[in-house]
Amino acid sequence: MISRIFKHGMPCLVAALLFSVKANAQMPDTTGIYGERKDTLDASVFTARGNGNFLSKGKDIRTEVITAAGLCKMACCNLAESFENSASVTVGYSDAVTGARQIRLLGQSGIYVQMLDENRPVMRGLSAPWGLNWVPSQWLESIQIAKGVTSVINGVESMTGQINMEHRKPTDEIPLYVQASLMNDTKADINVASSLQLDDYGKWSTVILAHADRNFRAMDHNADSFADDPLGGSYSLSNRWLYYDPSGLQVRFGLRGIYDAKKGGQLFTDADANPWATDIRNKNLDAYVKVGVPLNEDNSRNCAVVVDYNYSDLDSRFGLNPYVAGQHSAFVNLLYQDQHLEAHHFTFGLSNMLDAYRESLNWRPNIGRSAKFNGNTLLNDLGAFAEYTFHVADKFSAIVSTRADWFLGAGVRVSPRLTLRWNPVDQLVIRANGGRGLRYSTPLIDNIGILSTGKVINGNLLEHPLEDAWTFGGNITWYLPFDKSQKTYISLDYFGTRFVDQMLVDYTASDIYIYPLNDVPEGYSRTDSFQIDFSSEPFRGFTVTLTGRYTDPRQTLLHQSDDIKPMTSRFKGVLNLQYATPLNKWIFDFTASYNGPVRLWDFMADGKYSQGYPLLYAQVTKRFKGFDFYVGGENLTGFTQPDPIIGASSPWAPGFDASCIWGPLMGRRIYAGIRVTLWKTE
Repeated sequence: MISRIFKHGMPCLVAALLFSVKANAQMPDTTGIYGERKDTLDASVFTARGNGNFLSKGKDIRTEVITAAGLCKMACCNLAESFENSASVTVGYSDAVTGARQIRLLGQSGIYVQMLDENRPVMRGLSAPWGLNWVPSQWLESIQIAKGVTSVINGVESMTGQINMEHRKPTDEIPLYVQASLMNDTKADINVASSLQLDDYGKWSTVILAHADRNFRAMDHNADSFADDPLGGSYSLSNRWLYYDPSGLQVRFGLRGIYDAKKGGQLFTDADANPWATDIRNKNLDAYVKVGVPLNEDNSRNCAVVVDYNYSDLDSRFGLNPYVAGQHSAFVNLLYQDQHLEAHHFTFGLSNMLDAYRESLNWRPNIGRSAKFNGNTLLNDLGAFAEYTFHVADKFSAIVSTRADWFLGAGVRVSPRLTLRWNPVDQLVIRANGGRGLRYSTPLIDNIGILSTGKVINGNLLEHPLEDAWTFGGNITWYLPFDKSQKTYISLDYFGTRFVDQMLVDYTASDIYIYPLNDVPEGYSRTDSFQIDFSSEPFRGFTVTLTGRYTDPRQTLLHQSDDIKPMTSRFKGVLNLQYATPLNKWIFDFTASYNGPVRLWDFMADGKYSQGYPLLYAQVTKRFKGFDFYVGGENLTGFTQPDPIIGASSPWAPGFDASCIWGPLMGRRIYAGIRVTLWKTE
């Protein structure tokens, strides 16, 4: 049945979804609707150089904003490299050979963070392991990181938070922007953006975004015979459109295509050698439509429809083991919003998320058992939601929401959520939020690094049970009274996550076990995360940001000696200094971070910890009229994880493991780049 869906049903489904958009043309664009909500991760436009990272004062939910200026502080070739100034988000590698990246928020894997592209769910399923590498940072206007459970409007997959990306807009009066950079390891990238207004009435506008990157030469700084970063490159093209009519009708639609091909592994060129290598090719296509109009003259009542379709195709080889997979995903969201009462806002809606997977794996480790499957999976989440917002000016707000979802194969689940914000005096903001999150588990895709091993994989990789968690926490931000600009603040926050059920991954020297939390007698999985932030501008042009985060991750596993969650960073501290001369002609950035030890798997060190390590980044930018030139360095200390690949000298042996990564893989890197901006003239 599912195979027929892939062959015949998906084109019909897409056609039906597009027809539904056309039929519901009396609905407003969700960007306008979401922008009215105080807890929404809406866009901010920065026309002057300001703090690269700051906490938003007006949001109901604790939200960290990385601005366009922040995205220029480092090489920042892609989204994965955009969080180095943030203590909230930890970025690492899934393994040492494929280049796949992963993030952690509140001590949990990035699969529990809902990734949004202008409030559309993205980076789900097959695109999750590589999706962070596919978003060029120079395509973005800003990034917003919200901790804890957030709005139910886009589903309940935001178990530890949301990260929303705002792209360059069609209405930007920048007909041409070009950015290019080159690193000393021969990695090069180029980005082009062009925003065009197509008529004199401002109704039609479009933005074209293009990207290409490539590694031209393999590097092996630690002399383990494996490339530190895979060879190859990626290419992507996006076109976004906006139609705006004075009557209130808005239509937004867009298309993005990605081709990503990378080869990693051993560097032997001897014809008689038998190198262990990876060959990974990703193709991704995404299309979306947002349509809407207000239902009355002042836009206090409105409706919206959002339709998104994504296709992912993965053709990969790990050693001699092929993994081939495809995914069709469709997301439909229908909303009605009523704001005609000043202090009371209501939102109601229906949504459906459909995922159809086909997967083929032939796993042949050099010991005993093997894992083979060739199957199709259909996952569906149909939900109805309601949200009520009460606010008293800027002093107090409460958001009460609930959502009932019917999960195919799992039945109906209800997810309540609550958000509170209190501003007793102008210098103090107090926030609290909590609620339930749910998501389908995709065991192999969620843990793609396990394929970069020679171990036996135990567990049903085609089983997709629901993961269920409750997250709660709060934040206090105090804006110091001596700074009238309110750029000086101290912020404290705490968030805790408690899993009711979760798919666990458990390593031994020869095996990897995947099993649900409920299979562990008296099992539990929880994290507690504490963070402090300080930011100030002591004098004009000079900003200081200091943050520290401590996480206590606990998880009971059948094959580990204690309950401290392995391979999870417990502490991270970040200091960022920036100085800009008058008129921003010169800009100097310096970032220092310290990453604390992580508990290693028992088979690596029997309950011991890795070493902590510092990272240093620096950049100098010289701005001219119409273009910027910059030079900088990453990981200036040159620290890399010692022997990141276990058994590198014998990759065909059972103990080979390239997935146990806790530190940097690339040493010191120097780069130079240029940004050229052509502004629209009358």
